[in-house]
Parts: sequence; structure tokens; C-alpha cells
Amino acid sequence: VQLQASGGGLVQAGGSLRLSCAASGRTFSTYAMGWFRQAPGKEREFVSAITWNGGKTYYADSVKGRFTISRHNAKNTVYLQMNSLKPEDTAVYYCAATGPGGSYHYSYEYDYWGQGTLVTVSS
Repeated sequence: VQLQASGGGLVQAGGSLRLSCAASGRTFSTYAMGWFRQAPGKEREFVSAITWNGGKTYYADSVKGRFTISRHNAKNTVYLQMNSLKPEDTAVYYCAATGPGGSYHYSYEYDYWGQGTLVTVSS
């Protein structure tokens, strides 16, 4: 599976962005998908994940209530809608794919990674 993240950019605090992650391959619908982010000088951290059929979603406490993950299996795409953005959301955002099972919260659980898209939130 090859992943291509897009949708990052510069936005003011309180604004919104929607990230997309397009996957190649016919097996996209069998993978759970996750979003991680890495701010300058910090470790990569979990943001959100969604199971293969969208039946379950997971969020980091820091984004719960502001971000929404979704997927469209027919389009081989997963989305991250980010609302009420804060300067501390500034990071490179990565999408990743993994098989079923696991907590989906740890980067080592994921087999495939996209290249990342930069989100910058100005105060």
C-alpha cells in the first residue's frame, strides 16, 4: 500500500483544515488507518485512527471534540477534519495503514506510512 497525504497548509488559530490520505492498491478497505503528527523537536504522536469499515474511531485526548476521522473505501481515501485549530496543532501530519487488531495508538503497529503534510497554525 502506498499512501499520499495532502491538505496541509497555513491557517489561523480557530480555523479548519481537512487532510486527505489517498491509498493505492485494492486492499485499502482491509486496513485500519491512522493519523500521527510530529512537531519540531518532539516525538511522533498518535492523533486518530479508524477501523477498516469505519465502525470504530479513536482520538488522542488533545484533539477529541475538534478532529474527526473518516474514510471512503470506494475512493481509497481517509480524511482528518480538523476544526478549532490551535498553535499547538502545528506539526507534520502522517497517515499510516495497519492490519486489524491492536490498539492503533502506537506508530510501531503500522506497516505503511505516507510522506507527511505540514500543518501550521498561527496565533
